[in-house]
Amino acid sequence: MTTPHRAPGGFPVVGVIGAGQLARMMVGPAAELGVTLSILAESATASAALVTPSAPVGAHDDLRAVLDFARHCDVVTFDHEHVPGPVLEALAVAGTVLHPSPAALVHAQDKLVMRERLTDLGIRCPRWARARTRADVVAFAGQVGWPVVAKTPRGGYDGKGVVLAQRPEDLADWLAAVGSDGPLRDGILLEERVDFRRELAAIVARSPSGQAAAWPVTQTVQTDGVCTQAIGPAPDLDPGLAATVTEAALRVAGALDVTGVLAVELFEVVDTAGSPSYVVNELAMRPHNSGHWTMDGAVTGQFEQHLRAVLDLPLGDPRPRQRYAVMANVLGGQDEELYSAYRHVMARDPGAKVHLYGKQVQPGRKIGHVTVCGSDLAELVERAEHAAGYLRGTIRE
Repeated sequence: MTTPHRAPGGFPVVGVIGAGQLARMMVGPAAELGVTLSILAESATASAALVTPSAPVGAHDDLRAVLDFARHCDVVTFDHEHVPGPVLEALAVAGTVLHPSPAALVHAQDKLVMRERLTDLGIRCPRWARARTRADVVAFAGQVGWPVVAKTPRGGYDGKGVVLAQRPEDLADWLAAVGSDGPLRDGILLEERVDFRRELAAIVARSPSGQAAAWPVTQTVQTDGVCTQAIGPAPDLDPGLAATVTEAALRVAGALDVTGVLAVELFEVVDTAGSPSYVVNELAMRPHNSGHWTMDGAVTGQFEQHLRAVLDLPLGDPRPRQRYAVMANVLGGQDEELYSAYRHVMARDPGAKVHLYGKQVQPGRKIGHVTVCGSDLAELVERAEHAAGYLRGTIRE
């Protein structure tokens, strides 16, 4: 495996396991900070491998490849949460500096572990239960009512691994897999269906020395389980709720000893007294789709902040540059040729910031995002959605 070329001046090497779009978007901030980024890529054509000089090929679950990769890094972080526990344990035994640590990361890898810990901390969650049998499902539904939300504790993302069950039979296949070697070995996570106003995300960063910083709470929009839009700061958010949510995210980061960026995905709800409140949906311990707006809309974006945090550098200012930033995800359409649409978007809206991930275009796949910033929220939403739609091929004017 090729040793990464160190930058002059004794600057460190940051290793990233996984070469998706999140690792790709760390490349620019790493260069600006003067650090070397080395990425363990699943293939030579993976998103981040295309733009990173040091991108050895190896699978995240290949113990030998991961250990060999980590030997050349001062600190290792992650593009995703799917590195197996035994691999993480072997890295720790070998003395690799990991951020976040395996003890923290498990709360983003296993939703049952996450629910248990957040409940212990007094963080507001939907009513939930672990189900191993049909009787468990029936009992939980008897408490919260049908339908119930069922989730695989491990491996789900972008709406995958989630079922809205109307009856026990909808989970028959999952129940049959409980106890086997796989994402359902410890049971199924059941949650009540939450009647929410909107989805939010509280994004914070924390360094090993305990310094923390928080961006304004973000509003997100999900379409078919995929984030399609984010607005930061969340418009018309009750100031008291914003403070409560931010405090909860910082408390989670501290209690779990998270290092790097932590995204706490939330539902805004109304409590029994009619006041605005929240429940936590999921955690992500890495830069997150809901925080992409910070790249152009905040003094310090989440990718730079993540690198600062894992290196225990002083954290940057998270304040927004303008009143609002609107980010629209670009999903792949039928047309694999993007360049002409890219040129059109840039010409039509010079203020739009277009970020493409170098991925093969496939229908519905995230291939990039567009961010616009300003004070007129309605105008910003129209501009962002028009640009994303034109790149997808659903708009042609």
